[in-house]
Amino acid sequence: MKRVLAIILGGGAGTRLYPLTKLRAKPAVPLAGKYRLIDIPVSNCINSQILKIYVLTQFNSASLNRHLSRTYNFSSFSEGFVEVLAAQQTTENPSWFQGTADAVRQYLWLFQEWDIDEYLILSGDHLYRMDYAEFIQRHRETKADITLSVVPIGAKTASSFGLMKIDDNGRVVDFSEKPKGEALQQMQVDTTVLGLDATEAKEKPYIASMGIYVFNKEVMAKLLQDNPEDTDFGKEIIPNAAKKYNLQAFLFKDYWEDIGTIQAFYEANLALTEQPIPPFSFYDEKAPIYTRSRYLPPSKLLDCRVTESIIGDGCILKQCQINHSVLGVRTLIDSNSVVEDTLIMGADYYEPFLERQKSLESGKIPVGIGKNSIIRRAIIDKNARIGSNVQIINKDHVEEAEREEDGFYIRSGIVVILKNAVISDGTII
Repeated sequence: MKRVLAIILGGGAGTRLYPLTKLRAKPAVPLAGKYRLIDIPVSNCINSQILKIYVLTQFNSASLNRHLSRTYNFSSFSEGFVEVLAAQQTTENPSWFQGTADAVRQYLWLFQEWDIDEYLILSGDHLYRMDYAEFIQRHRETKADITLSVVPIGAKTASSFGLMKIDDNGRVVDFSEKPKGEALQQMQVDTTVLGLDATEAKEKPYIASMGIYVFNKEVMAKLLQDNPEDTDFGKEIIPNAAKKYNLQAFLFKDYWEDIGTIQAFYEANLALTEQPIPPFSFYDEKAPIYTRSRYLPPSKLLDCRVTESIIGDGCILKQCQINHSVLGVRTLIDSNSVVEDTLIMGADYYEPFLERQKSLESGKIPVGIGKNSIIRRAIIDKNARIGSNVQIINKDHVEEAEREEDGFYIRSGIVVILKNAVISDGTII
């Protein structure tokens, strides 16, 4: 694995995850109470012994830079690093990144300086656990030029992905990005070739690209340099390469979730609370997910009723009810409040006790959730100040709304409270 260089694509402006991406890059969005999205691919790399890792980004990269520099410090005796490469204007490339392939092309000069054999291209907004060593081993055994990691899927979601057809040896012979109608029907394949049993193959007759690729070093350089107008791997580079190069499919049969939308992000977080075993678990000692060490105190629960929930470090909960929710670091909830089906991201800091008291006495709202408040089916971003007697319940069952001036959005019926928002006492949303 020392002969592999990992390149994690941080994504664009993250419009589908807005407003969570208003003040941060998509890979820096908090996840599961204490992690960030970028921790998933970086941890998978480390657990796979791939320690040369670049992260490409161009939007709001300050918090991502800060998180990575504070979290991943390798020994000076190893070649390991995790480094952010932000979009930059040069004499050769006066424009920003135009797509995934263009982002890699603009930094190809840097990647080529490494004495490696393969590039591992990853996405920064997926939730899964994979041993990339197996993926790369398959690539080497089949003498592939490019190997794509794929998942079997059913007809219901097939049109949302890049689909491919394979021959009896697992070689990719056709690739279509998000086909519809008749074009979709033509992309059905016999997935038993990749190891699925007959029943599962019938339920999932399509194979979808995960947006995870292994390229031979020379092949990627040639594809990017010979096709300067091609800006995206999934839409242009991969489909065009299928005609000339040996493209192989690597079947991934474990949990994988693309959490690029507010609804997918919300559901993936709350699924972590499911019993008895959630679809994705952070409790795997052999392949842990790493994140920043904050040295926070344990959480304190004072006469609370908590069911099917995850509580992050350093929380203080007082005489409240928490059901089917994920609470991030330093979450503060006051008495007689109810939180259900909600993701709370917590806070970046504690307000001193005396300062909180002064805020309450002067009518200001401290960080956290005040007394007698009810929150259901919501995402509360960091450092939000929610007053007393507040109801965040989407009482009118609105599906979509943009109320930035009032501190919230509604996406797919989920109320999203903005980072640093202030919700006054008695507000009903």
